[in-house]
Amino acid sequence: MLAPPPAADAWRLTHLGRLMGHALRRFDERVLTLMAHDLEVPLALSNLAARGQVSAAHIHITRHLGLDGSRLTDLAASAGMSKQAMGDLVVQCEAWGLVRREADPQDARARRICFTDTGLAWLQAFRRAVTQAEAEFRAAVGNEVATVVALGLEAYAGS
Repeated sequence: MLAPPPAADAWRLTHLGRLMGHALRRFDERVLTLMAHDLEVPLALSNLAARGQVSAAHIHITRHLGLDGSRLTDLAASAGMSKQAMGDLVVQCEAWGLVRREADPQDARARRICFTDTGLAWLQAFRRAVTQAEAEFRAAVGNEVATVVALGLEAYAGS
């Protein structure tokens, strides 16, 4: 069978899912870079981020962990990850001092993952980095386009 002409195959490089994936990776990379250079991030965490030890996967904990803590199963479900994969991330984040496990006041058999004080500082750095990355996105594509993109993604993600 003959290979299709290159133009007939271009859709694989330009379809919406691929573009959204590239945009998300670029955004997350920028957020991690900003966090690595944030003077308010504890030095050990800043060094981990600067050396590429912190990945977008670790950001899932930052994005999804409730301020009052979360059970591992709920955290994994919220992040769209398996319980085992999230458990591995939690172990790493515990070692870095970002989170701790504590008894769940609702269920004596269960444990909750909670931010430490260092984790809350990391969360604030994440907020600053996201705010700056969003501002950079708006500057790059224009405020009107950025607003349409945000509205479109909200509508799509909510359906």
